[in-house]
Amino acid sequence: MKFVDQVSIQVKAGDGGNGAVAFRREKFVERGGPSGGDGGNGGSVVLEADPQLTTLLDYRYQQHHRARNGEHGMGSDCNGAAADDLLLRVPVGTLVKDEDTGELLADLGTPGQRVVVAEGGRGGLGNMNFASSTRQTPRFAQEGKPGVERRLVLELKLLADVGLLGFPNAGKSTLISRVSRARPKVADYPFTTLIPNLGVVPYKDGTSFVMADIPGLIEGAAEGAGLGHQFLRHVERTRVLVHLVDMAAPGEERSPIRDYEVLNAELARYSPELASKPQLVAPSKMDLTEAKERLPAFRAALAERGIRVFPISAATGEGVGALLDAIAQVLSGGVVPSSSSGPRPRRRPRRDMAEASSVPVPASARTSGKGTRPAAAPAKRAKTSAGVKASATRTRSGPKLRSASKAPTRKTGGRPATKAARTGSGKRGKGRARR
Repeated sequence: MKFVDQVSIQVKAGDGGNGAVAFRREKFVERGGPSGGDGGNGGSVVLEADPQLTTLLDYRYQQHHRARNGEHGMGSDCNGAAADDLLLRVPVGTLVKDEDTGELLADLGTPGQRVVVAEGGRGGLGNMNFASSTRQTPRFAQEGKPGVERRLVLELKLLADVGLLGFPNAGKSTLISRVSRARPKVADYPFTTLIPNLGVVPYKDGTSFVMADIPGLIEGAAEGAGLGHQFLRHVERTRVLVHLVDMAAPGEERSPIRDYEVLNAELARYSPELASKPQLVAPSKMDLTEAKERLPAFRAALAERGIRVFPISAATGEGVGALLDAIAQVLSGGVVPSSSSGPRPRRRPRRDMAEASSVPVPASARTSGKGTRPAAAPAKRAKTSAGVKASATRTRSGPKLRSASKAPTRKTGGRPATKAARTGSGKRGKGRARR
């Protein structure tokens, strides 16, 4: 499918129906009076954002869109039917502009969002609406109003969180194909990517973000060199930009630091707001020997500017995880990692644990065979019989000590005495008393 991101169309809303001029004429009804109905309203032209669409190709070949007119009014107080609205579906992220004035009419950035771009005409009133006590037979009606007609420019800006920028053949398509399920064309010649590509990148804990890959930029893109910078509109909505710098670019005029400066200059010429977005620098093709030799000088040059680099190799996957972590940090509201921020230092061991490891082993612990045998603990002092006896006897100054858990019982044959046994009020007690 061909990718089209800008079209010009003409829309025309439906005209309103005219009101009717009629009079009621029935048998046995004298002076029936006016009975002309109203005309129906014309249909409007409505644009709706459809998440299933990714291109404006359908509007490239069909540029004229017209809604239906409302029906005219009829006699017997019958109104004309209103026409249905004309619904046009466009991709999510479409900007709607008036071609004549350049006014931005709507930004359809939410799935299902609708906007009326051409309102239908209102239907005219029939003569029954103009009857009064002084004008009982109006012989005129109101005509319907015409619908709005205008020419629109539809401009598609893809919705993505991360934008990949770089010179042609810098490894952008290879990177997006590794971290997502997008399968763009990958080849070993410049300008392989001719249209933007989107990919959903899965991250940790079930989170994800959308990455956009656009065609490469070269020096002089603002004047139309290469593919120009028309595709930069697709990264205007992103929250972070990733600069892929080809560390193994051939040619004497190509150097990593110069490519980085040229790319930023083209961004500033296109839009200063786009150039001020958070940026991450990722030297690519680190699986090549030439790229590894150029990395120290490039890293030192950017470190002087306070910029941290994230070397990667999209072919082998080296360093891709660290780059995704940095992207997620920026998307979550964090700051762009600088050259001064490095890996977190290791935690120092606790002081008490260090001192415990330096305490000498006591002489009582001896190693023999399988392990260490601890020294025997001193025996507890046993209670003397005199002490036990003293705790159970009654003292003159206090009552006899008893256990709180045991209540005093009266022994009768080895069983506690009950009220029935003491008084003899049970069945057996009554029988014995009679005898």
